[in-house]
Formats: sequence, C-alpha cells, structure tokens
Amino acid sequence: MDKNIKLTDKLQQYFGFDRFKGKQEEAIKSVMEGSNTFVLMPTGGGKSLIYQLPALILDGTAIVISPLIALMKNQVDSIRGTHSEDSVAHFLNSSLSKSAIAEVKEDVLSGKTKLLYVAPESLTKEDNIEFLKKVKISFYAIDEAHCISEWGHDFRPEYRRIKPIVEEIGKSPIVALTATATAKVQHDIQKNLGILDAKVFMASFNRDNLYYEVRPKVKTETQIIRFIKQNEGKSGIIYCLSRKKVEELAETLQINGVKALAYHAGMDAATRSGNQDKFLMEEVDVIVATIAFGMGIDKPDVRFVIHYDIPKSLEGYYQETGRAGRDGGEGQCITFYSYKDIQKLEKFMHGKPVAEQEIGKQLLLDTVSYAESAICRRIILLHYFGEKYEPDNCGNCDNCLNPKEQIEAKDDIVIALKAILEVNEKYKGDHIANILIGNKTAAIKSFKHDTLKAFGTGKKHDERFWNAVFRQSMVAGIINKDIENYGLLKVTSVGHEFLEKPQSFMLVKNHEYEEEDDSNSGGGAPSGGASGDPQLFAMLKDLRKKLAKKHKLPPFVIFQDPSLADMSIQYPITLEELQNIQGVGQGKARRYGKEFVALIKTYVDDNEIDRPEDLVVRSVANKSKMKVFIIQSIDRKLSFEDIADSKGIEVGDVITEVEAIVNSGTKLNIDYYIDDVLDEDHQEEIFDYFREAETDSVEDALAELGEDEYSEDDIRLMRVKFFSDLGN
Repeated sequence: MDKNIKLTDKLQQYFGFDRFKGKQEEAIKSVMEGSNTFVLMPTGGGKSLIYQLPALILDGTAIVISPLIALMKNQVDSIRGTHSEDSVAHFLNSSLSKSAIAEVKEDVLSGKTKLLYVAPESLTKEDNIEFLKKVKISFYAIDEAHCISEWGHDFRPEYRRIKPIVEEIGKSPIVALTATATAKVQHDIQKNLGILDAKVFMASFNRDNLYYEVRPKVKTETQIIRFIKQNEGKSGIIYCLSRKKVEELAETLQINGVKALAYHAGMDAATRSGNQDKFLMEEVDVIVATIAFGMGIDKPDVRFVIHYDIPKSLEGYYQETGRAGRDGGEGQCITFYSYKDIQKLEKFMHGKPVAEQEIGKQLLLDTVSYAESAICRRIILLHYFGEKYEPDNCGNCDNCLNPKEQIEAKDDIVIALKAILEVNEKYKGDHIANILIGNKTAAIKSFKHDTLKAFGTGKKHDERFWNAVFRQSMVAGIINKDIENYGLLKVTSVGHEFLEKPQSFMLVKNHEYEEEDDSNSGGGAPSGGASGDPQLFAMLKDLRKKLAKKHKLPPFVIFQDPSLADMSIQYPITLEELQNIQGVGQGKARRYGKEFVALIKTYVDDNEIDRPEDLVVRSVANKSKMKVFIIQSIDRKLSFEDIADSKGIEVGDVITEVEAIVNSGTKLNIDYYIDDVLDEDHQEEIFDYFREAETDSVEDALAELGEDEYSEDDIRLMRVKFFSDLGN
C-alpha cells in the first residue's frame, strides 16, 4: 500500500464521509496491503465500504461475488451515484442482454471499471472465466460469505465452487464479508476459501437500539394489526415462511387499511422489484415477505421487523431483525412463537440428507431455546455469536423489562454435569434430558442408558426445565456444544470446578407459551359465546328466538351461535360492521341484521362500552376466488365431484365451502345435485326433521334419522338446502 495515501481524504473524496466507523479503517488497510481479509460486521456496520474504497484506489478491477441480482443493482447504482462515470461499476449476470454484456466487457478491459459484480452462477460459465483471465484483478470480494457454509443460514452450493474457479482465473487476495457467522461458520468459510491465514476483523454484534420481544402465536393477525395501528405511518417488514402466508397476510392488512405489499421469489421479477421500490420510496409502509426480501436493502428507517413465523436459525433471525433501526433510531423486533411451528419445520426436513437434517435440527433447537428462555435476549443472541454481553439487564427486551421468577439450581446443574460425563460427553442435549427425566426412548433403550446411574435422577422436572439448565450453563461457560460434532454437550474446565465446589446458581424459569387452537385461528369467536359478553349474548339469543317465531323458522337458520358469540365480542353497530362477523355475509346482514345492530347499539350506549372497533379485523374474503368458482359451477349445474376434481380437493371440502356461502346469506340452488343422490321421500324426511329441530347439529340428525339410512354428507346437503330455501 502506498504510504502517502491518506485514507480519510479518499473516504471524503469518494463517499463524502469524514471518518470511518468501528474497524473499517483497519480492515481497509489490510485489503490495500494485499492481505487475505475476513470481515464480520453486523447489518448496518458498513461492510461494503471495506471493498468499495480500496477498489476505487487500487490498480485493476475488483471482482465482487454477490448472491442476489437486486442487491448488485442497488450497489452498482449507489457507487455510480458517488462517481462521475457510470463505467466505474458494472454487474454481470443473467438479466443482461448480449449487447449489454459486450459493453460491460469492453469497459472492464479498457480499465475504466473498478468494481465488477458477478453472481456465483455467472462466475462458473466458461466464456466468463476466459474473459476474466484477461483482466487485471485487484482482489476478489465475496459478499454474504456465510452462503459458503452448510451451517450458515442461507447455504448455497454454488458458493463452494468459488475457490477452484478463482484459482483457474488467477490468484489475487480474497476478502470475505458477512453479517452473521458463528465460530463454526467462520472457520468453514476460511477453510473453504483457503484463507485460514486471513486477517480477521470482527465488530460487536450488539445493536442496543433494537428492542427484542417474543409473543405467543395467538390471534396473530389481530395482534399485528393492533401493533401497526399503534405505529401509524412507520416503515416495517413482516417475515413469513411460506409464500401463501405472505399473500394472505398482505391482503388482510390491505383490507384493514394498512398500506402493505407482498414480496416473494414466486412473483414475477417486475412486480417484485416494483413492490420493493414502492417500499423504499415510502409509497407503502409495510412489506410482507419471505426471507428473499432484504439482503442489501439499505433503508435506514425501518422501525419494526415482525416474524409471523419463527425463523429456522438464530443467524437468520439476527440478520432479518438487523434490518430495523439501521440509522441508530428505534427498531422493534417482534416474533410470534408456537411450538407447533417448530414441529412443522422439523417435518420439512424429512427426506433431506442425514447430515443436513442434523444441522437443521441443531439450528432449530437454538431458536427454540432463544424463544422459550426468560433470560436477557441480548445475552443469548451475543453468546450465540461468541460474544459476551456483560450487563445483567439490557433494559431493551421483553425479558429484561418483565423479569421472570428465578430459582436456586445449584443441585440441578450438578445432576446435569454428572449425566453428561457419565455418557463420556458423546450425546446432545435432548438425549441427556431424556436420561435425566427417565424417558425410555428407543435411543435410550438401544444404548442401554436406562441402566445408568443418572437415569431418572432429574425426573421431578420436565424436558423444558433441563433445556433451560443446559442453555444457561452454556452462557455461564459451565458446558459448551462441540461445534465439530452436531452439538454434543461437553463439560468445560469451569464446569469441572463447579462439580468439585458447587456454588449458588440462580436459574430463570423458561416461558410457557400458550398455544392457539387451530380451529379458531381466524380470530372468530368460539362457539357457544363463552368468551364474549354473556349478558349481551343472552339478549341476542332472545331476539333470535323472537324473529324465528315471527318467520316460522328454527333460530339457527337466522344466525348460528358462533355468529352471536362473535357479536358479543365485537359489538357491531352498523350493517357494514355486521358483515365482518363470523358467518355473516351481505345477504344475511340485510335480511336479519337491522334489529340485531339496533339492539347492540342501545346496549353499548346504556352500558358505556368501549367498542374494539379498530380491532375488528376484517378477514379477507380469502377463498373468495374459490367461493366465486363454486357459485359459478353450481349455476352451471356441475356435480360436486367435478368441482372437487378441478380444484384438487375432496367432495366434503366442497360441501364445507357451500355451507359457508349459504350460512352467510347467499341463496344457492343445489337441487340438481341432491336429486342425484337422494330420492324425494328421503329429502322430505330430513327437511321435516330440520323444521322441528332444536339445533342444526349433523350428529343429532344422524342419531334421530338413523346412520344406516343416511350418510353425514346426505344430512349436510339437505341442511344446506334447508338454510338456502327458508333462511335466505
């Protein structure tokens, strides 16, 4: 490196900054001197400057290997913005036309281009390799280098081919950069690239402006809408694991008055980048996305990041939450957690190679520990990245602001350490927990671990308790996980000292998150009105009875119990609000709604009730496409079997959809289909039964009419006809 170059002058000249952040300057000097360099800096720490500035100063062209086309375009645009000539930076990837590629190559060979961004896939193409052999290369920069490691949260096999290709093109110094890497991932990256001699620059992972919170996954949409309404106008990202959920949630937010758009890899490129630009230009406040969104998104004022689903690894979580508050201002990171989601993620792993399943399970277990743990979230996160967080209370996470009960666990730690040593430190946490609680799993029996001294010594506690013991012992340095061997538990020297001379150890009890009942995840009321306003519920039932008498109908034809229960929670006082109630459509609201909303309005006024109207979460006429399709098919008199086949569902599912359509007040004529499956006498018998029935229960009808005579589908079809003919 030329000793006369003053880096701060160059920083001012090219980027307009007057000083470096953190370890930027030392890392840049390392690159300028031609050393292999490894940079580990959290999101927002200014990683890209570490290769951009040397590239502009040094002779030749720096080759930047980057995983995402959108990311390359952003980076190239931003460098061109600081330079007088566009030719200073280019990218080479599959999105370019032949003539554009020729122009890029010409600029590079003439020496005008200082930074050339390349996707790893483009790097492997023979003609690109031949072209790069002719170029004077200042150094290679590998961005998002965690993609190299199978232990990283975003492993990409093509990244593991970088080293042989670089050697074929011609050796130059290598700079590897990432925002998240555990010790294991860091070693993996350096080993794979052949840069174990690299100078390593690590910045602290602590982002003290970020607030971390984990909430139970119950009525999640309602919680999210309430949160966004309380943070009106602020920018936020919501991450979901599936594309389907992304689209459903974006639609739900839109119809609840939130400016939101979806983003995932299954959308066409134009829509996707259009939605990203609208978010960056502040035309929308919220992006609902899969993890495809956000790598290199340089929006400084994202004020919240919500995880609708728990991420697959703590690295992924850290990277995604790190997109909040990059300007140093407020950043709220809220995650919804349910153990069912973890089980779903484990299911997805079946069928993958065993080694990959093992890695995936370990990463998931760390995520579960983070979610369920009640100690400071920062302590756990930073410990995961090999950094010690000193304060006991960070004052900016849910666990520190609402401390949980602590218990003396000195004896429990001793029991755990003895068990780990008795199996020669050759097993993982879940296996040790099963030994301690005396759980005779297949693995325990096959290793004869039910004959150990330790077997059953911890049976007064459950598996979650022992997980808390392991997690907090790790943070305290009493045990550690062997990173080379899928997380086997080992006792450290501190642990051996503890065994000889046990001391007080205060253990924070884990969270117990309540689970949501699947049948009620839409946020509607449970049947029977158990959780509404009991006085109003009784009044609504009386009104229903009166109207039923007047119209000579069974009460359940007018509104079913779950609808009344929902009314007693939401207090709708207009016909429009009534249509947001479970099982009430436009037709029903118009036909019977007037007297119900009048009664509710009087009740609300008389009792001075604060209505939760801002939280009446409008549900998307999700399935509206399905409903329209079914209504049109019935108009064309298609059989239910044909409808089911064309949508890849069962006939029972079609009947369920038809029930929902009719229950909410739409009239459907399915006589053509019923006539095919039931003769006239049988139809009449069921119809007469429902005229006199106390309830609309299918079970009751079958018990009364005879299960050998009728099937469940027969009863359901006739009940639909009954509702449609008389109620709608």
